[in-house]
Amino acid sequence: MSSLSSVISQHGNPVDMLRNSKIGMYVYPIVAPEFSNWRDEQVAWRDHAVLFDQTHHMDELTVEGPDAEAFLAYVGINGFANFDLNRAKHFVPVTPAGHVIGDMIIFRERIDKFILVGRAPTANWVKFQAAIGTWKVRLFHDPRSDSRPDGERIMRTHYRFQIQGPDAPAIFEKINGGPVKDIPFFHVDEINVGAKKVQALRHGMAGAPGLEIWGPYGDKHHIQSTILQAARDIGVNLVQVGSRAYSTNTLESGWIPSPLPGIYSGDGMMQEYCDWLGADSYEAVGSIGGSYVSDDIADYYVNPFELGYSFYIGWKKDDFIGKAALQKMKDGPNRKKVTFEWNKEDVLRVIASGLEQGTPFKWIDFPQPNYASSTADMVMQGDKMMGMSMFNGYSYNERCFLSLGVVDPSVQIGDVLNLKWGEPAQTGKTSTEQHVQTDIRVRVSDTPYAKDARENYADSWRTKAD
Repeated sequence: MSSLSSVISQHGNPVDMLRNSKIGMYVYPIVAPEFSNWRDEQVAWRDHAVLFDQTHHMDELTVEGPDAEAFLAYVGINGFANFDLNRAKHFVPVTPAGHVIGDMIIFRERIDKFILVGRAPTANWVKFQAAIGTWKVRLFHDPRSDSRPDGERIMRTHYRFQIQGPDAPAIFEKINGGPVKDIPFFHVDEINVGAKKVQALRHGMAGAPGLEIWGPYGDKHHIQSTILQAARDIGVNLVQVGSRAYSTNTLESGWIPSPLPGIYSGDGMMQEYCDWLGADSYEAVGSIGGSYVSDDIADYYVNPFELGYSFYIGWKKDDFIGKAALQKMKDGPNRKKVTFEWNKEDVLRVIASGLEQGTPFKWIDFPQPNYASSTADMVMQGDKMMGMSMFNGYSYNERCFLSLGVVDPSVQIGDVLNLKWGEPAQTGKTSTEQHVQTDIRVRVSDTPYAKDARENYADSWRTKAD
């Protein structure tokens, strides 16, 4: 088996392939699961300051050359008219049918050079488009670190850290050797970290102020130790965040990190893409988990309007992949993104079943119970499916379980629906134990859920509504 197409053929259809994947739990590689404990680490990004090590879990793709801007404008939905140097965007490509493939943060380093950082599906799609086109571009792909390196040495092109929280500005001033100039949201500038100059992006992942910094991987330990020492010198409680807490910050800020790439169906370009992708690609070995089971893989796809990305779309561009399909979708009855607040008594009932004899309900892991690469749990009103829960976890800050997903446009904030928890039958996934399904009541809530994120973020996909 050399391609995604051959793997799908072996399983009969992509749904069976993904629901029976043997890949196991999604792993955030290399970074320790906890430095203190995940509860205190969650609290710290709201009350103190945190250091996120983002070096290892994201792909990095460099695109450069005389056609780099035109190429990326064609591949992604984004407008590029105001994309100046030292800026960043949330880059979103879709298929010709308008289905989201994934997303990455894209940085413009030169007129003819861009860096994309994020999950593999978008990097793979960009590489494919360069391979089949005649664009004058060069690509360099630095894949994320191995989830299970088994003692092998790990090397990356860049380290990547983020410092955020109410006490973060004091740390920046200390490491910079003086006040840091105000960097507008999603703009890039240079700051000092001791004797080193580094790139800094104004960003925030849970509503708190922060900067993301990066530079050559060889400087990683020096940069990290300088930051930690600076915090100690000024008496700031800077908490290093492990991978267990890191993966939950998006529940408070409202970004759905792992929608299923909409690439498994369609002819023409999509068939060619499935033939091009390797049998070991993310798309071939990834998994779907959850209570929603459909024979049609397209039922798991989402579009930009559903994820709140519609205002990115560069309608004035002459052409880009998926433009015609999106024009047809934009006035349609698209689902909308919401946060689901899980009922406390129902969560406790599910956990209690694991302490009793007999087949329990699906185990809810703390703080992150996702057990597949992409999650699809049915959200019901009576016998009618009203939406899909796509990413879940526990927020110690909010003292509740939350999940992010999409619902029918008729659903209102405050409505109480039922989330179908657990899979209807045992699959081949190694991440699922024998269990029975049950219902968990969920209250439809605002996105972002965290008050600070709703009120303090600059206008972006988190704060704009379609």
